[in-house]
Order: sequence, then C-alpha cells, then structure tokens
Amino acid sequence: MPVPKQVIDIGARCEFNRSRSSWEFRECESFGRLSMRAKILNLKSQEVWVKEVIKSLSEFRNRRIAPLLLSIVWLCAIASVGFLWNLGNIGLVDETEPLFAEAARQMTVTGDWITPYFNGETRFDKPPLIYWLMAVAYRTLGVNELAVRLPSALCAFGLTCLGFYTLSKSKEEGRRKKEEGRQNEEEAKSPLSDTLPLGHSPNLPIFFSTPWIGAALIALNPQTIAWGRTGVSDMLLVGCMCSALLAFFLGYTLEEQREKTELSTVSASRFPNKWYLTFYVLIALAILAKGPVGIVVPALIVGSFGLYLGNFRQLWREMRPVSGILIILAIALPWYILVILANGQTYIDSFFGYHNFQRFTGVVNKHSAPWYFYFFVVLVGFAPWSIYLPVAIARTRFWQRSYWRRQPRSAQLSLFALFWFGCIFGFFTIAVTKLPSYVLPLIPAAAILVTLLWSDIIAGNESDNRRIKLEKKPNSLPRGLLATYIFNVVFLLIIAGATFYCYNWLGDDPAMPNFPQAIQQSGLLIVGGTIWITTAVAIALLLWKRQQRWILVANLIGLVAFIIFGLTPAYKVVDINRQLPLRQLAQVAVQQKLPGEEFIMVGFWKPSLVFYTQEPVTYYRAVTKAIDYIKQSKNPTSPSILLLGYPEKFVQLGLQPNQYQLLESRGAYQLARVPRQAFQ
Repeated sequence: MPVPKQVIDIGARCEFNRSRSSWEFRECESFGRLSMRAKILNLKSQEVWVKEVIKSLSEFRNRRIAPLLLSIVWLCAIASVGFLWNLGNIGLVDETEPLFAEAARQMTVTGDWITPYFNGETRFDKPPLIYWLMAVAYRTLGVNELAVRLPSALCAFGLTCLGFYTLSKSKEEGRRKKEEGRQNEEEAKSPLSDTLPLGHSPNLPIFFSTPWIGAALIALNPQTIAWGRTGVSDMLLVGCMCSALLAFFLGYTLEEQREKTELSTVSASRFPNKWYLTFYVLIALAILAKGPVGIVVPALIVGSFGLYLGNFRQLWREMRPVSGILIILAIALPWYILVILANGQTYIDSFFGYHNFQRFTGVVNKHSAPWYFYFFVVLVGFAPWSIYLPVAIARTRFWQRSYWRRQPRSAQLSLFALFWFGCIFGFFTIAVTKLPSYVLPLIPAAAILVTLLWSDIIAGNESDNRRIKLEKKPNSLPRGLLATYIFNVVFLLIIAGATFYCYNWLGDDPAMPNFPQAIQQSGLLIVGGTIWITTAVAIALLLWKRQQRWILVANLIGLVAFIIFGLTPAYKVVDINRQLPLRQLAQVAVQQKLPGEEFIMVGFWKPSLVFYTQEPVTYYRAVTKAIDYIKQSKNPTSPSILLLGYPEKFVQLGLQPNQYQLLESRGAYQLARVPRQAFQ
C-alpha cells in the first residue's frame, strides 16, 4: 500500500527540524551553553559582526600598513635618486639657471616682490612664482645652489606622488568593479584582497603593482631628472599643470561615484568637488609659474577629451566653470595687475607680446627646428620607456569611440592620458619656436600610458589574448610586443655605443675645451656604456626565457645604475671643467675689486658671475662694442676696470701683456685689471 503524500511531508519536516535542532544545539555549546535559543541567535549575529570588525582592523593594522609604508619608502627612494641626491653639490649652470637664481636673490635684497630684476634690469621672461619660492628657500637654507633647485625638485616629487595616488585610485576602482561583476562571492572576498596595496595583484610582488611602476616612470626619465634638478620655471610649470590634470581626472571619477550614491545635495552645490577645486587652484599657480600657457593647454586637453566622449556639457555643469574662473582670477590676477601698474606697456609688450605670442608665431633666440623635432626629443627624453610608447598608444584603440563612451569614468585614464599627450605634442609642434623643455608636460602622460601597458604585460593579459581569439577591445595588448622587446635590446645597444664614443662630439664648447679628454680619462663613458650593454644582454636573456614581465625591472635597474654610477659623476666632471673656473674667478673678483671699479666680461655672457659676485657685471659679446663703451664711459672714482674673457679676447682688444695686471687664470678664462688709459 503506497504511503500518503501528507505522511511523507510530515516525516520530512520532522527530519529537517531534528537536523536544525542538532545544529542549533552545537551552536549553543560553542557560545557558552546558553538556554534561550532566540537570545543565542541574536547574540551570535552580533558577535559575528564584532569579529568581522576586529578582523578588519587587525588586518589593516598588521598587513595594510606594511604596503603603505613600503610605498612611501619607494616614493622617497625614487625621488632621492632622481631629484634630491647631490642636488646642491655642483654650481649653477650657465646660461639660464643663474638668471632665475639672481632675480630671486635681488627680490630678497630690494624687497620688491612684484618686478623681477637681473643685473639691474627688469626681467619679464617669466611670472614671479619661481622667484618667490626660491626667495623663501633662500630665507630658510641660505643663498646657495640647493635653495635654487629645491623648488623644482619638490615639484617633481609632488607630481610623482600625485601620479602614484591617481593610478592607485584608478586601479582600486577598476578592481572593485571587477569584483562586483564576479559570480563567485567567495572569490571576491578572498582574504588577500584586503591586505594588498592599491592596484596590486595577489600573485605578484608589490614592486610590480601599477602605482609603483607609474611613479618610477614619471620620475625616472631623462627629461624629468634634468629639469627636476635645474633651478628654472619649467618643472614648476609641469608640477602645477600636470598635477592639475591629474586632479581633474580624480574629480571626474569622483562625480561618477556621487551619481551612484545619489548625493544630490552635494551635486547641487554651487562649488565643484574638492578635486575640481584643486584643479582650479593649480591652474592659477601654473599661470603664475609661466603665464597663459598654464590655462590654455589644460583647457585644450579637458575640452577635447569631453568633446570626444560627448559629455562636454555634463562636464561644464559639474565643473562649475564660473566658480573656477573666479578662483583662478583671485589667485593669479592680482600680481599681473600690480606688475602692469608698476611697469605699464613695457611689461605687456615684453611678456605677453615677445615671450608668449611671438614665441608661438615666430622664432625667438634662434630656437628653430623642423616639424619632427619633438619625435626625437620624446624618444631620447623619455628613454628607455619611449620605445613602448607607440604600442601603449595603439593599445588604447582610441578610434573606437562608442566603446569608450560606454566605459565607466575610472576606466578612461589611458584615454585621458592619450589626449593629454597628443594635445601638448601637437600644440608645441605647431609653435614656431621649439625647445626640448616645451614638451616636458607630456612626459607624465607618456608615463601613464606605458605604465598601463606594462600593468597588463606583467599581469599576463597578453598571453590570454593569444589563447583566445576575441574581437580586440580597447586596452587589449597588440601582437607587436615581440618586435618592441627586440627593439628594446637594439635601442639600449645604440645608447651604449653612443655613450662610448660621445667624447668625439663634446669639443664644441669653448668654455671647456679640455672636457672631451677629461670625461674620457674619468672612465665614466666606459662605466655608462657597460651598464647599458649589460642591461641589453639581461633583457635578451629574459626574452629568451620568456620572462617578459621582468624586462621592465631590468630597464629600471639599468637606468638607476646609470644615474648613480654614470650620470651623477658626469655632472661633477662638467662642473669642474665648465662652471668651477667661473666661480673661482668670481671669488677672486670679489676679493680684488676696488671701490667703484667696474666689472666687464667680453666675448661671452655668463650670468653666473652676477650671482656669485653679487655685483653688477657689464657684458659685451662684440669686442668693438666693448672698446667703444670703455672709451666713452667716464668713471672718476676708478681709473681701472676688471676685465674677464678668453685670452684671445685680450689680444683682440689690442692689449699687450705689459698693459694690464693678470689677477688670475682659471680654465679657459683669465681675469685682469686694465687701466682705462690703455684703451685711449
């Protein structure tokens, strides 16, 4: 006789209740054998929650703090190698660096913080921010080379840190979105996921994390190292402008997070979010660092980026441009008003006319170059990472506009970096006057592009693309990486060869005629060339062993070794042969100079003499003009002049050895006291 269905259901329920009762009894046993089941279950849920909180705090304290400290150490290490190490151990380099240093020093002497002066004349080349920062450093550290260069070094370091933070936030958001899309919840809540640094994969060492790579590439490249150690306004502009662009992207992604959390009260605010506010403040500082270019170029980048994605109007609304313009004007405009009131049309014609408009539309100071000039500048200035830049640009698949418009904002960092790179490269390629430092602001964008490429290479995404043939999407790795790896080896061998034989190309500076022999005898060329050959061989071996992810490390180690053992000692050799003689003669001139005696330099223009003597110096390149000036000038307080020049210049002046008193001879120069009557 078949068993009725109701009997079966009753039996099943009884069995289920017995099982549940057994489980609940065991739970009661584990929590202290309490009697009330409801109270037990309630306490259990509370205790589980408390345990989770304690576990999270414990993991943060014991594990999260270690990667954070390691990241800080990493940032300080690359900043020390790139910018701070031996920063003030060599003298100021003629001809540009002493102009900024002396103008800042004269501000501290005269108390005029509005109009910059050099050698008794107004200097309207650049706005005052760099002079103000140097003057503050003088008051803190004294008037020396370290104080001159410290603002540039700190700007480079700050930019590196903000780049690290931006890449961290971008990767963190990307990882969060991937975890949200996973089907397996246990995989998304892996115990390791909460203990790793931002942008880091659980299967890779911490130095392979995206922010670590990005910080290294932003800081350790020839362009950034050179200008980060030079006391001029270029790195200050780059630090302000590029930090502003990074702040824009952080604000851009923050608005997306606001929309998801529906913070309508914040969105309706009259002011933009904190990162957009930072963007406006940094733009104002960029204008005070180098003028209108500080706002024109970022506006071009942000505008073209918004137009490409079709969200320009939305950007306009969320950025609150009226508030932003008011912030910029409040910070940058007062100095421009004061300097125009003090100097009138002279300042307008010199700064806005000559140093801005004319530099863009015409050739200034003979700085002309062909249209392809900046291709070579980026290739050399961003070496060795520049060889991966074409692949990194192709990886974005920027022509797939519909794809990019569907992506969340946090996933658009590579596209934004591409617009950043392309707008600056195109803008200064169009400009008629060309200098290598003009494209310095695109180096961080290039570093971000290459960093994101290497992030996928290290994660092994290129092998996945080979195994499964899918439609290529933006950010997928192209198949031309093997050719790029090979070119990496060839490129380093070319650099090694150029290092070995570069002494043949270094004899055209009359200020250091013995430098080729000095650099060759120092052995630094052999050391540098050997470092690059060793790096090339190491990369070839890694490629042969199919260890592509370590190629980045080999390049980085080779570059750091070259900086420490080749480049930094070479700075010292250059200083000894080129700048040290002038500093020594400046000291002699200060000691020997009579009251009212005029100091004249003939045949060349070395502004470092003004800084090191802290006295006005009269410069004449043409010998005939120097003779006319000396004959026409009347100085009853001193019948003689101090004259500095090459020995042949004394001959061209018509002076015989018995007509002047030779005070000192150093390097290619000699300093003498010449009676005025010798020119009659």
